[in-house]
Amino acid sequence: MEEAARKIKVTKTTKSRLAEVDFNNLVFGKKYADHMLVADFDGKEWKNAEILPFQHLSVSPSNAAWHYGQAIFEGIKAYNDQEGRPMIFRPYDNYARFNKSAERMGMPEVPEWLFIGGMAMLIDLDRDWVPSNEGCSLYLRPFMIAADEFIGVRPSDTYKFAIINSPSGPYFNKPIHLLVQDKYVRAFPGGVGYAKAAGNYGGAMYPTMQARKQGYDQILWVDGHEYKWLQECGTMNVFVIIGNRALTPDLTNGTILAGVTRASVMTVLEEMGFEVEERPVSIEEVVAAHQNGTLREVFGTGTAASVAYVEQLDYKDHKISLDTTQYEVGAEVIARLDAIRTGKVPDDKGWNYRI
Repeated sequence: MEEAARKIKVTKTTKSRLAEVDFNNLVFGKKYADHMLVADFDGKEWKNAEILPFQHLSVSPSNAAWHYGQAIFEGIKAYNDQEGRPMIFRPYDNYARFNKSAERMGMPEVPEWLFIGGMAMLIDLDRDWVPSNEGCSLYLRPFMIAADEFIGVRPSDTYKFAIINSPSGPYFNKPIHLLVQDKYVRAFPGGVGYAKAAGNYGGAMYPTMQARKQGYDQILWVDGHEYKWLQECGTMNVFVIIGNRALTPDLTNGTILAGVTRASVMTVLEEMGFEVEERPVSIEEVVAAHQNGTLREVFGTGTAASVAYVEQLDYKDHKISLDTTQYEVGAEVIARLDAIRTGKVPDDKGWNYRI
């Protein structure tokens, strides 16, 4: 953080908007904190790093990001501990994934002083924006876009990096309904499914719109060869609890985002005594477990969603209804994660970055 303080200029707002926010009724991604961080890559180095009042960015219509999709982002959360001090949950894991996404999209690496140090400075400045209400957090959105004003098809030479903050409530405020998609495909091996690239989400919009018209909240994506191997939900990784086993699709073919919450949940489940199996999981296995009575729970995990209970999972003619009021595993996972993220228990894993 010392290097960040030397390299990042700070311009504070002259009028805070904090009083405009009802912290008892937070909606995910609607309000933004007083400040943001921006920096420019000039083709050789990162420069012009500054924390300044939240404002619009000025971007040319010929900006390469609009035309060719060089855009990546991360989702991170900060919580207050029991003494009201902000802590960021596992930011170094997101930092590593951000640069992995950057590499895949032909973009420059962001240095630690800018990503971690700059984020810490930003939260320190906006610490009053970190909610203390149960289930709420300060959602952090680091992102990078191409900045060349050129519409030739090639990687951009210049880039813009920024971090914005949003005090947010739960992403899902009720158990969700999932449709197993057997027509459209999110990712193939060799593609960019493992990267947190904007295009992954853009490509999922139309199928998700169609699913929502049918009453579903999200799509559970499967592979594009056999249309049976579970991938993820687009906004979440997925876990299936069958007996004393916790199943989640493996990352080996590069079609699934390596979720930070996913990794945290795997650790917590192991501590709870579950056999965590990170491997290919077919929808037929889930259907069979439901039919023989061994399917206990299905839930999604992600930074925005945290742990989201699945109440309905539909695949072709199979309708899997689950009583989420009886979810003991998911409830224990949520309780243990919340205790770590808010400092109710000692952080013996080193997951929290204290401001």
